[in-house]
Amino acid sequence: MAVIAVFNQKGGVGKTTTCLNITAALDIAQQCPIALDLDPQAHLTLSSGIKGIPPDSGMTAFFKHKTPLDSLLRGTPRGWQIIPSSLELAKIDALYGSDAKAATLLKHGLREELALTGAPILIDCCPMLGVLTLNALLATDRVLIPVSADFLSLQGVHRLDSALDVLEKKLQRSFERRIVITRFDSRRKLSYDIYDKLKERYGALVCNTRIGENVSLATSPMHNKDVFDFAPHSPGAKDYMALTRELLESGFFAPAG
Repeated sequence: MAVIAVFNQKGGVGKTTTCLNITAALDIAQQCPIALDLDPQAHLTLSSGIKGIPPDSGMTAFFKHKTPLDSLLRGTPRGWQIIPSSLELAKIDALYGSDAKAATLLKHGLREELALTGAPILIDCCPMLGVLTLNALLATDRVLIPVSADFLSLQGVHRLDSALDVLEKKLQRSFERRIVITRFDSRRKLSYDIYDKLKERYGALVCNTRIGENVSLATSPMHNKDVFDFAPHSPGAKDYMALTRELLESGFFAPAG
């Protein structure tokens, strides 16, 4: 079982879009992925075609009522499985904010209830570094960081990288990381400058595949679909398939040793 946290504290960088479409691409590649929506905005849930989630179900039920994760799995219209989210999940930080042990709930839950599936598990993280995100990071083997091709996102990834360094020292463990540049506009010199700066600083941690600006990627969630279902021949679909293949070939989705 490989657990991948898709995380960035900055909004608008394609975090949920990346989690959604990599999950879909892994399913196409017959990897049987499982997605966990750990963001109270529930955008991954909606974009996956799951509607009408009762407030106390999904990931909320796991944290509030200790409902086993394997009983919370829902099939998506495309066939892969998700544990959905709802706005009620936003209350978890207040509920567990003073409980130091709460940060390991997801780690134990995954180990006890989903480990035998052997499936790659992708977590769409909350953009804030609170109880929910700490749960994801403590449960994960690897972190995928989407960064849009703009100056503020470049500054944000530096801060996030530093925050992960601090967590590594505190937790006495390392996070294998990959950075993927999103919203790349080949017509703009700035996009190339941002990519070059990321490569210069982070080297091989930066994915070679760049996710270009594409109307299908922006539009598909409005139809509650991933890009492969909405526009399978679009540049966005080709980019996310290429990214997924790159990560598969590098062993990023291989079970942790």
